[in-house]
Amino acid sequence: MGLQVGIVGLPNVGKSTLFNAISSARAEAANYPFCTIEPNIGVVTVPDHRLEILDGLVNPEKIIPTVIEFVDIAGLVKGASKGEGLGNQFLSNIRTVDAIAHVIRCFEDDNITHVAGGIDPVFDREIIENELQLKDLESVDKKIQKLEKIAKSGDAKAKSVMQHLQFVKDKLTAGVSVRAMDCSEEQLDAVVDLQLLTAKPVIYVANIDEESLPNGNKFSDILQEIATKESARMILISGGIEAQIAELDPEEQSLFMDEYGLKESGLDKLIRACYELLDLISFFTAGKKEVRAWTLSRGWKAPQAAGTIHTDFEKGYIKAEVIKLDDYMKYGTELACKEAGKIAIEGKGYQVEDGDVMHFRFNV
Repeated sequence: MGLQVGIVGLPNVGKSTLFNAISSARAEAANYPFCTIEPNIGVVTVPDHRLEILDGLVNPEKIIPTVIEFVDIAGLVKGASKGEGLGNQFLSNIRTVDAIAHVIRCFEDDNITHVAGGIDPVFDREIIENELQLKDLESVDKKIQKLEKIAKSGDAKAKSVMQHLQFVKDKLTAGVSVRAMDCSEEQLDAVVDLQLLTAKPVIYVANIDEESLPNGNKFSDILQEIATKESARMILISGGIEAQIAELDPEEQSLFMDEYGLKESGLDKLIRACYELLDLISFFTAGKKEVRAWTLSRGWKAPQAAGTIHTDFEKGYIKAEVIKLDDYMKYGTELACKEAGKIAIEGKGYQVEDGDVMHFRFNV
């Protein structure tokens, strides 16, 4: 499964600087709104020490980690839901992402203007959230209008869907985002086709100055309070420091981060937060040609895991041979695992676990 995270925020909050620091793609960073006009996509590898373990055990020709796509989306302003600024482009680009990293400025700098005239995490968060709610309200309204005639004709299913849509509409009107609604399965089913923007999970990224590392400042503390009330995640990142880290080799990176009391880079922190937010895990395929990591949702069954490699694998699934990584490490080779009875043969009902090393058998 391809994981895509949209980096969003008001103009001049540092999101393009952050994108530049964590991505192999480069977005123009400048001190004026809308310098990022088209969405910039950067593909970054997901760090996983288990790949190094398998590399040592299998000695493959190549190692292929799993990846995340980060999309730097044009800045948003008040009125974007009505097309103000680059709102229409922003809102269309954000519909396709799996999660949103909402960058909020938590640093003071007189040389970088702020659209609100001052640093205010509450204002920043509310502007974007309100615009997304308004756009979702517009989408729900359009669907209600399409169903009205069918419902009036006596169609029971249309009437039921209309009731569910009205529930969502009322909540949005009251300023409640979909992800914060206490929705039934039927109510969520009524809007799933709309790809509602406020249904997407959010990570708040507090962009702080280097003097505030590693624990944050008064602005990030305010943002943390907001995140806690929403049961959302917040991470601290200094875009300027991340830009410097990105230019160093791995050994220098470690020494540089130690100076600021950082245990991991902002990129690693963001990736880990995304995996936790979306409840994702990784499994591995291992052979002489390649050792590869694959991403899937926790709770998926073996045929679905096979389908992440190729749809034909899922359609023709027969069984999976599964080795636990700890067993692989203990016995050293696949043959030794087999002789020790540590290769499990699993059917369609097997629920894949994080770190499983798998080989699939299937009919074409």
